[in-house]
Amino acid sequence: MDLSVTDFLALDAVTVQFGALRAVDEVSLRVRKGERRAIIGPNGAGKTTLFNAITGVVRATTGKVLFEGADVTRTAIHERARRGMSRTFQITNLFPNLTVAENMRLALRGLSPRKFSLLGSPALNSEEAGRADRALEVSRLGARRDSRVKEMSYGEQRQLEMAMALAAQPRLLLLDEPAAGLSPSERVIVSDIIRALPRDLTLVLIEHDMDLVLSLVDYVTVLNNGKLLVEAPPAEIRLNKDVQDVYLGKARHHA
Repeated sequence: MDLSVTDFLALDAVTVQFGALRAVDEVSLRVRKGERRAIIGPNGAGKTTLFNAITGVVRATTGKVLFEGADVTRTAIHERARRGMSRTFQITNLFPNLTVAENMRLALRGLSPRKFSLLGSPALNSEEAGRADRALEVSRLGARRDSRVKEMSYGEQRQLEMAMALAAQPRLLLLDEPAAGLSPSERVIVSDIIRALPRDLTLVLIEHDMDLVLSLVDYVTVLNNGKLLVEAPPAEIRLNKDVQDVYLGKARHHA
């Protein structure tokens, strides 16, 4: 694969191996700046492991991860975040006894050079406070700043995770199943939030809700058994027989 510095995110033959298991098997892909990309596939296809390799949660066994032309394959998680990557996780990663505002403050302080001075003033500076407020408004939680997380619905907690990721002002946002476990009405809210994100923000997401994901993205990467099966625009993915066989067919079978 010819990696170009114009590719915003590029993976070159990335493999992630755990013992004898190849969770990700020589996957190559390119994502352009401002693109909205979905990574889909059946359970065990390697989607979250691929996310983890992109963001540094796990390191690629072989292959390369490039972000804005720089090789970040061996770069630490916090350094990738500093470069402009931000992500959410399948399982909510919040402090349930704290308020929305307090969770936002901790997220922002974790990105700040002041993160090791937690015994000092806990207050955000004006620039950080502005970022927190904007992220909460975008995530439709502006009126919930003083609510404790444990008192919020699961859907609102997912919105808070998105707000915390957006507060980092990323250039690349990775969403790991943002609609998982949500009611139909909550899924509509999450999809509306994603649609309203600025188009210069590059977005990569994993999602099992096919109707939702295909309505949100420009391009789709399909994985199966750790390998790249096909890449195409959403309209072609809907009609692709291989995708129907390995993913949509299984989804209908288990419905």
